[in-house]
Amino acid sequence: MQTWIDALSWLNFGFLLKGLAVTLYISLVSIVLSFILGSVLGIIRYSKIKYISATVGFVIDLVRNLPLLLIIFFTYFGMPKIGYRPSAITSAIIAMTIFESSMLAEIVRSGIQSVSEGQMEGARSTGMSFVQALWYIILPQAYRHMIPTIIGQFVSLIKDTSLATIIVVPELMQHAQVIYGQNANYIVPMFAALTLLYFVICFTLSMAGSYLHKHMAS
Repeated sequence: MQTWIDALSWLNFGFLLKGLAVTLYISLVSIVLSFILGSVLGIIRYSKIKYISATVGFVIDLVRNLPLLLIIFFTYFGMPKIGYRPSAITSAIIAMTIFESSMLAEIVRSGIQSVSEGQMEGARSTGMSFVQALWYIILPQAYRHMIPTIIGQFVSLIKDTSLATIIVVPELMQHAQVIYGQNANYIVPMFAALTLLYFVICFTLSMAGSYLHKHMAS
């Protein structure tokens, strides 16, 4: 019992919370960027623009079938070779954004395709352009259908930030490793604390997503 008390002292728990702040920062920035980029890529794939849509589709499929850890390694160790040297946190954000954008692009494309083609035809028949019909008619309906899937993807993103510890990003997992690196007896208490913190964050996001979905569906 004393081991748990020592492991979860205010000093150590405060150190964990600093790591949690970094995790949330990386997650929030990556979520915003990947949502924007993923939406654009998904719309391009749906639009079937000659050559461009096929090229975007190939890149998306390529990224989706790569391990996220490999993308993190590339951004941190590979990008300096081409003249850009990002920090560890920036590398993690870039990697997360690239990976999640490819996942969200497929979700967006599928969501748009789930809307009846008659909706687009009806909007165009009223004089709307393709872009106007997409923006005012198709996307609002598609995003309502996609909310649970998108939220699930964001939850996965938050959990995937733990992979950034491999490039020594000072996020939650890395801070836990520092603490139990000082005393092997702290491993179990640290993993218990990590379990609780990740659960609270991901469960809260899931509940918020469920509420939003029900509210928009009503």
